[in-house]
Amino acid sequence: MNKTVLIGIVIGYMVALPLGMVEFTAIREASWFSVPQPFYFPMEFYWGAILPMLIMFIVTSVETVGDVTAMTTGGAGREPTENELSGSVIANGFTSSLGAIFNSLPNTSFSQNVGMIAFTKVMSRYVVAVGAAFLILAGLIPKIGALVSTMPPAVIGGATVIIFSQITLTGIDILTSEPLNERAKIIIGLSLVFGLGLSQVPDAMNAFPEVIKLLFGGSGITIACFVAIVLNLVIPEDSMKEDAYAKSRPSEKGFKS
Repeated sequence: MNKTVLIGIVIGYMVALPLGMVEFTAIREASWFSVPQPFYFPMEFYWGAILPMLIMFIVTSVETVGDVTAMTTGGAGREPTENELSGSVIANGFTSSLGAIFNSLPNTSFSQNVGMIAFTKVMSRYVVAVGAAFLILAGLIPKIGALVSTMPPAVIGGATVIIFSQITLTGIDILTSEPLNERAKIIIGLSLVFGLGLSQVPDAMNAFPEVIKLLFGGSGITIACFVAIVLNLVIPEDSMKEDAYAKSRPSEKGFKS
């Protein structure tokens, strides 16, 4: 079971070769060796870019917490520890800072790996280290990276169908691990509505200023996270409990003879 996805990708790639679905131009044009140059771009500070990036880091931290929770839930059947959560957020921030030095965009946790762990039940640092070594090798030898990029979309799509299904099911399992009260239903429902809605209709942000479009127009995750955080702060939990308690009590009219 642990090797079925890799075997499927290899078989799909081999089938795509005689069908003419693989283009090798990128491999021919790529160089054999390349070393990233730190601080290639001059260091400048623009608040118009810094403020949106600060918000994005909050969103990516929330996403990292969700991914770690999904990994431990799907791979080990338990909640993550505080050390695992804090370590993942710190690692995300450190690698993003390191990536900025080498002219890269901030890093975020890779949700596809969550589905892979839920599918294979493999939570080994050795596997992660091997994958990291391969990525470093692909970065230093561009031809290897170009070879990976020749993978036809049909092959990648076929391999990721089961992975994304596992991500969805793991998320549902986390949401339903505890009974959902009215407050939780409102927060989850509105977050999904805004996140999925903007993903399906991105033109809905056209009337907003550029800063708002930059923050929320690129991904449904950002607006969904923002809505969830705001609603969690605004909607009082105590009032929801009182309403639920009031509904569960019999009315005074029922006691009258």
